[in-house]
Amino acid sequence: MKRHLARLWKEEEGQDLTEYALLLVLLSLAAIGALGTLATAINGVFTNAATNLNT
Repeated sequence: MKRHLARLWKEEEGQDLTEYALLLVLLSLAAIGALGTLATAINGVFTNAATNLNT
């Protein structure tokens, strides 16, 4: 059992997949955070345009 755990600790086969998954999660969280700010800015632009058209 000890030898099996030592082998699992030294193997790096799944390391790339884990790094790509973590990178994907990080990019997804950044995109979600940016979308909130972007949506607010776009809403402001359309509100200003509607106000200008009504006056």
